[in-house]
Amino acid sequence: MKKISAATVRADFNDPLAVVHYTRAAHFLGLWESERVLIERHFPDRAAPLLEAGCGAGRATLGLWDQGYQNITAFDFAEELLAQARSLATERAATSIRFLHADATRLSDSQLLTFHSQPIPPFSGALFLFNGLMQIPRRAKRRTALRELHRVCAPGAPFLFTTHDRDNSPTERALWRLEALRWERGEQDPRLLEFGDRYFEEAGTGRTFMHLPDRAEILADLAATGWTPVFDALRRQIAAESPAVRAFSDECRFWVAHRN
Repeated sequence: MKKISAATVRADFNDPLAVVHYTRAAHFLGLWESERVLIERHFPDRAAPLLEAGCGAGRATLGLWDQGYQNITAFDFAEELLAQARSLATERAATSIRFLHADATRLSDSQLLTFHSQPIPPFSGALFLFNGLMQIPRRAKRRTALRELHRVCAPGAPFLFTTHDRDNSPTERALWRLEALRWERGEQDPRLLEFGDRYFEEAGTGRTFMHLPDRAEILADLAATGWTPVFDALRRQIAAESPAVRAFSDECRFWVAHRN
């Protein structure tokens, strides 16, 4: 059985089930209340150039636009989702949003830092929402993505992202103790790469790869890639979400870090 790879993840996001799922959220869900609270707190300058990694079908991108952030560059590596984001932006006349097809681990291969052959100044802030960073297989590759985002951001730039958290609840901790035993015995899902990985399928959504870290892992990854954490909290500690948001997404941990 083949191991999870970047090609696996890209194919899963380009699958029609996933495209419909994320496009529906882009059209009807918009920003979560927790996202809105933290964006307003940590990105006060609505004219500053922002970079959104893993924009998907544009849920957060257009949410940012609706909040008055109109100097946005957004990218994703799933072509079908990106096409939906561009279509939605056109529909809403959000013509200044710059969409790019790019891989977060290889930003130097994209047109991210040029526009009409002219260099673009470093970004004043970056976002990687809805656990997008954790859908990159292998910890070394996730660190590469963090370094790439660090490279294109200005000193002091805030970076907002989310992860799951293996220590989220007593039930979660118990489940991961059992998973640790499976790994010790070599009985884990053979497609997985590292402890903390999951690969699952949901009706109407398709297949999803996700790495679920603990807090110590993320702190170590930020320290190793030039970011200083300034805030982290579980979503429920930040804002009360609507039933629609809770149905769309599980609990997660929000992180804000500043570029060294």
